[in-house]
Amino acid sequence: MTREATIGLLLACALSLSGCATMHPAGPGTDPIDPNEETNRKFYDFTDKIDRAVLAPVADVYVKYVPNPMQRSIGNFYDNLAYPNVILNAFLQGKVRQGFEDSLRFVVNSTIGLGGLFDMAGQMGLPQHDEDFGQTLGVWGVNTGSYLFVPLIGPSTYRDAPGIPVSVFSNLLFYAGSVAGTAFVAPVTILSIIDKRARLSGPMRIRDQAALDPYLFVREGYLQQRKHLIYDGRPPPESYEDPSDDASLQNEPAVGISDKPSAKPTSSSPGI
Repeated sequence: MTREATIGLLLACALSLSGCATMHPAGPGTDPIDPNEETNRKFYDFTDKIDRAVLAPVADVYVKYVPNPMQRSIGNFYDNLAYPNVILNAFLQGKVRQGFEDSLRFVVNSTIGLGGLFDMAGQMGLPQHDEDFGQTLGVWGVNTGSYLFVPLIGPSTYRDAPGIPVSVFSNLLFYAGSVAGTAFVAPVTILSIIDKRARLSGPMRIRDQAALDPYLFVREGYLQQRKHLIYDGRPPPESYEDPSDDASLQNEPAVGISDKPSAKPTSSSPGI
């Protein structure tokens, strides 16, 4: 999903969370979508402290002093390195045509786009998609499961968590160390973390300004965004009533394989 779409979803979530303090049970561990809330809140608080003390100040300097065109090129570069994950999961979801188009997009941006610094494929009519293994499991009919907050990574669910190692092993940066060496990979990896945090600066500000409970804001925003992604931006209206309810997914035949539209915007999840 694009940065603007992510902010839009979080804004919608902020409005819905204006009454969240009374809508959800007060005691931790009582919400059916978040039975591990007490532990999740501890992980959230730990991650948030590190973010505010280290990552947020660095990201603010990055946003302030790095020109926007350079930020876009850096973001394009890291998106391209991670794009094999999109290609893999497009095929796993049965989106064969999209899979080939995404493969062509990756080749074009890796060559003509100078390693992904420039999105030449987008100008050629090859849009950027966002697929991951959590979405693939959703298409296969796996329930969302309980909400999780993974320390130093961010929000997830029992279904989405297996996608974390898949995204790591399908990212070309993971294999760069054996070619370029640690001396090159280490600063590139650090820059990727800064770039990701900088992209989330807008949603993070919205969270701080609009949320009565930042933890709930992040949780509800994440669950709604994931539902949005699984349906490729066209979820049925009732799916927003309870992001943890996957009954509608189970009752519909092969969502994403035959009924889902082929294109979707790219995403950033709230979190570090």
